[in-house]
Amino acid sequence: MSALLPTYARSGLTFARGEGAFLFDETGARYLDFSSGIAVTALGHAHPHLVAALNEQAQKVWHVSNLYGIPDQERLGQRLCDATFADRVFFANSGAEAVEASIKCARRYHFANGAPERFRLITFEGAFHGRTLATIAAGGQAKHLEGFGPPVGGFDQVAGFDIDAIEEVISDETAGVLLEPIMGEGGMREVPYRFLQDLRALCDEKGLLLILDEVQSGVGRTGRFYAHEWAEITPDIMASAKGLGGGFPVGACLTTEAVGQAMVPGTHGSTFGGNPLAMAVGNAVLDVVLEPGFLEHVAQMGLRLKQQLAGIADEHSEIIAEVRGQGLMMGLQCKPENTKLVAALRERGMLTVPAGDNVVRLLPPLIVDEEEIDLASRTIDAACIALKAGDAG
Repeated sequence: MSALLPTYARSGLTFARGEGAFLFDETGARYLDFSSGIAVTALGHAHPHLVAALNEQAQKVWHVSNLYGIPDQERLGQRLCDATFADRVFFANSGAEAVEASIKCARRYHFANGAPERFRLITFEGAFHGRTLATIAAGGQAKHLEGFGPPVGGFDQVAGFDIDAIEEVISDETAGVLLEPIMGEGGMREVPYRFLQDLRALCDEKGLLLILDEVQSGVGRTGRFYAHEWAEITPDIMASAKGLGGGFPVGACLTTEAVGQAMVPGTHGSTFGGNPLAMAVGNAVLDVVLEPGFLEHVAQMGLRLKQQLAGIADEHSEIIAEVRGQGLMMGLQCKPENTKLVAALRERGMLTVPAGDNVVRLLPPLIVDEEEIDLASRTIDAACIALKAGDAG
């Protein structure tokens, strides 16, 4: 019997090594990795620049705590601010921690500005913001809340992307609105650009903070550095993680100056957040992602994938109901159980991720090339043929 808590329904696969867009199991069998550790290994496996950065830092110092200055933390924070809306950054270790910090920043901002009663956040049905007590309350999904006592207070959920519905729940206690530009776990549902624009305007009108959870959609995943850039808006607070460390645990909460100045010494902290190893790797990720032409490559590969998926969906309409997503953050809404397609793809050497609303997520590394996109499409086609014939294996 395993000593691990049984919190995961694992497939049983184990991997010995990875290279680029591929993983290799202990027998040497090769798998095309279109899961990327759930959008984490943004630059693929064993990327030489990331490996070199980690090895170099490992020879120097691993951890000193935030009681002392960490030069690479200052550097990564400034680079993120230079490339985004932000003026301030707090480094954590995960997406959930980055969202937690975002929630605290929103509440603290209003406290510091003389309105401590403004602590509630408006969130959206089907959202996923993490597994802590606060973030499962923000997501509001019953399956995540069950068995953990009364949900943490301070969250008001709305259904759908409806500005009128938002206005109806705004009260004197409302601090802001929290949402994902693309709801990954929630089924790769894209938030319409017009809604994001209207929401930004509404927040400005009502004195609310717009908080974006870009844990999955950020760091180039959609073909822009962060997905909200497509809608030509900026948030007040943003959570980032996953691809930011390329596989090394890194989370970040980015804020405007107005929000950031409310977080004075003692209001938040992290023992491991922003440690030298994580910062070395994070800076190496930005070296690649912010290189001229890289995001254009992501957009081009995303377009190629989306076009091919549309053709497969037309050919196999009994299996695929809809193609969703943007860039290299794509989803296939299935008619049979999504786990059947995930299993059929795995049997054919391709790794994907199930999501809500009966969706299969396709999250290849951002360094994926045309041959690998084409291989993925052929594999999906073969899996659909097998499912239609009643033979997932």
